[in-house]
Amino acid sequence: MRITGDHAALAIEGRLDVRTAADARVRLHQAVDGGRGDLVLDLARLEFWDATGLGVIMGTHRRAGRIGRRLVLRSVPAQLQRLLVATRLHRILAVEGVVAEARGATLPALGPAL
Repeated sequence: MRITGDHAALAIEGRLDVRTAADARVRLHQAVDGGRGDLVLDLARLEFWDATGLGVIMGTHRRAGRIGRRLVLRSVPAQLQRLLVATRLHRILAVEGVVAEARGATLPALGPAL
């Protein structure tokens, strides 16, 4: 995982998962604490995130909100857009562009109903 940028815009490349979460959290929180206005997080080169990585994003979102900033996700890959829709987090997080729900995409079946 690699994070580049400054206090206004960052890009994450690679994987945001349990192995990289601690470093990512530190870097993202430093960016939130050191700037003003929107913090744009470009995810175009993010290959994968797991629940821990999603937790880092949500923690950064909450931290930004507490100090009057907004975390904005940019260039969210389609697979991750579907995850945001499935978890309804697209309603909480600021996402630039159209998420899968708005495009009329359907989510894959999660298995038989019980």
